[in-house]
Amino acid sequence: MGRLLRPLILASGSPQRRTLLKKLRIPFRIVPSRVGERSAERDPRKLVVLLARRKAKAVARRHPGAIVLGADTLVVCRGRILGKPRNPADSLRILRLLNGRWQRVYTGAAVAIDGGSRIWSTAVGSRVLARRLPQERLAALAGKHMDKAGAYAVQDRDDPFIERVEGDFDNVIGLPVEACGRLLRRALREARTASRAARSRSARPEAWRPRSRSRRRA
Repeated sequence: MGRLLRPLILASGSPQRRTLLKKLRIPFRIVPSRVGERSAERDPRKLVVLLARRKAKAVARRHPGAIVLGADTLVVCRGRILGKPRNPADSLRILRLLNGRWQRVYTGAAVAIDGGSRIWSTAVGSRVLARRLPQERLAALAGKHMDKAGAYAVQDRDDPFIERVEGDFDNVIGLPVEACGRLLRRALREARTASRAARSRSARPEAWRPRSRSRRRA
């Protein structure tokens, strides 16, 4: 990618997203959004976009001069939307549900500029098949990945849970890098266009207007 005209902020404290974003070779810094993730939306693709936009916008409001990238990942299995486990017992419940089954992993990404007044977003989906593991193996894995949707880490070589991934692998980890690159390029174009327009307006001479003469009262 070309050099960004504004600083880039990743609105996430996820180490996995930080590692993935480095693939774009763009300097950035981390500012976690710390926004709530509750929503009445039940469509997983719409939900991850909504939450990604919420995160990007929250950080962009605090840093109006930056380009802000937000993301959110969810797992869907048998019609159930699964986020991060609440505790080890919830982690085991999630792993049992996913055990030996196909699932879909959705990640929403959003890029915000100008304090969140302009924002672009997308969602990417991948299909993932979990191995069927015995209950004692699931119990051993439960609680290992409390910070990840689905309670597993596909990028962890020591995690035997995932057998197959169809689609964007980075998306399953938590950040679809190619899609984020497209969003950032669009934001870069918009920022350049806005910058040129602002310079053009400032350089344009003001139109001359004749002064109106005031009439004196007799």
